[in-house]
Amino acid sequence: MFSRRDFLQVSCATVGLLGFGSNLVSAAARQTVSQSDLLAFEPLGNVTITHITDIHAQLVPIYFREPSINLGVGEMTGLPPHITGPAFLKKFGIKKNTANAYAMSSEDFTALAQTYGRVGGIDRIATLLKAIRAERPDNTLFFDGGDTWQGSYTSLKTGGEDMIKVMNLLKTDAMTAHWEFTFGQERVEELVEQLDFDFLAGNVRDTEWDEPVFEAISYFEKGGVKIGVVGQAFPYTPIANPRHQMPDWSFGIQEEKVQANVEKARANGAELVILLSHNGFDVDRKLASRVKGIDVILTGHTHDALPVAVDVNGTLLIASGSHGKFLSRLDLDVRDGKVRDYRYKLIPVLSDVIEPDPEMAALVKEIRGPYEKEINTVLGKTESLLYRRGNLNGTFDDLICDALISERDAEIALSPGFRWGASLLPGQDITTDDVYNMTSITYPNAYRNEMTGETLKTVLEDVADNLFNKDPYYQQGGDMVRVGGLGYRINPNADIGSRISGMTLLKTGKPIEASKSYTVSGWASVNENVEGPAIYDVVSDYIRKQKTVSVKPHDAVKLVSG
Repeated sequence: MFSRRDFLQVSCATVGLLGFGSNLVSAAARQTVSQSDLLAFEPLGNVTITHITDIHAQLVPIYFREPSINLGVGEMTGLPPHITGPAFLKKFGIKKNTANAYAMSSEDFTALAQTYGRVGGIDRIATLLKAIRAERPDNTLFFDGGDTWQGSYTSLKTGGEDMIKVMNLLKTDAMTAHWEFTFGQERVEELVEQLDFDFLAGNVRDTEWDEPVFEAISYFEKGGVKIGVVGQAFPYTPIANPRHQMPDWSFGIQEEKVQANVEKARANGAELVILLSHNGFDVDRKLASRVKGIDVILTGHTHDALPVAVDVNGTLLIASGSHGKFLSRLDLDVRDGKVRDYRYKLIPVLSDVIEPDPEMAALVKEIRGPYEKEINTVLGKTESLLYRRGNLNGTFDDLICDALISERDAEIALSPGFRWGASLLPGQDITTDDVYNMTSITYPNAYRNEMTGETLKTVLEDVADNLFNKDPYYQQGGDMVRVGGLGYRINPNADIGSRISGMTLLKTGKPIEASKSYTVSGWASVNENVEGPAIYDVVSDYIRKQKTVSVKPHDAVKLVSG
């Protein structure tokens, strides 16, 4: 059986929630944070698992604000990760205005960002990994949870090949996928051939032959323990992304197949079974309650960062955040085919206090070098904190909507509720790199269509059900579609078709009429042959014209209950 530690007691007895030393008591103590503090960990047992996920092609350090709203519905209401801000800090005993608070919440983000600096950077992750491997050379595995190849200027321009190079250099042991598939079937197959490690996706099958496209299970031996790793790609890829990009492949949760793969791994001698998953946290929480024999789920897709391992019927769920902001370390004591004990830490990748790995830094320079002039082009400046994360809206999404309305001469703008994209602090220059971090996809066309009020409501209702369905197996992740020029009320706990009300056209203040047509601009349509300029060009042109942007968080979308 797993040890049943009370987390707060453990955090007091060891090095702290995120691995910081006890000397880190306030933001003023930044200079006392060291690389050694971040790595401080008392080893346990015979297997060490390290994990990152949803890095979204971020090679260099960035700012990244955690969400201020992350709503749970049904049985998930009030459970981590569906608590944020002060409630999150209280739940996990994190003091305000500390490095812990900066890494884990949106509270006082701008002020704390000025103190603690940027996060992430693949060369910093390389440094941490090398240190852990040096400590545990015969015990350590490193896994990548997917959403790795997409999300930056260089990943778009190289078709994901830049990320293949860095993940090979990190000596990754296996990965699974989601946004990777948006490069198209042929390109994915080309890139998989370039990997020095396994690409696991047991739930992806050829629709004509009903045969697996990729391997489902990989086996490793560490610390005298045989380990089986089952890969699970994002189940809803052909729905959340364009079906025409992967026309011959089927996906899905395939719970029975997961169970069969776990049993196969056990039958082949695996004493430890890990699910390397891109299902999303709530889906994996339900899966853990139904599939038997999984010891650890390394979860991804929903970008959640939790400083504890969540135990569901003896299965540990590990949530490692996104954008290279965190590296998870899980030490396991595996004896006689069972996990007897564990110790976990979510390591924040505080870029300013981690020595860049020279070999990885050189590779990043080589990758970005040919594009340096373009990516560093300054388009304008922001007076506002620009961020994306949050269930209902984000200020960078508001900026995108403003650009769509202005540049495409529309009344209403729709921007997808993607969770990827770095944050910008007030006073920062906005570069081409920054815009692509928010918009770099392979289907970027910004359409301009006429939509009736009825169609607009249907769109909002469909997205709301994808996000707030009480059954996690029907949730597709992401956040609400962002809107510009439109206000509405949303009740996440209502039934499908009844969550959206009070739709209003902001420029007139009049209610949206079901039968009336409105000019709507948006991007990232999953339909084929969509016409319009690329969204990154639309946003870049708008910022150039504005020179300085100021985006206040709007209250046109109102959360209601009852």
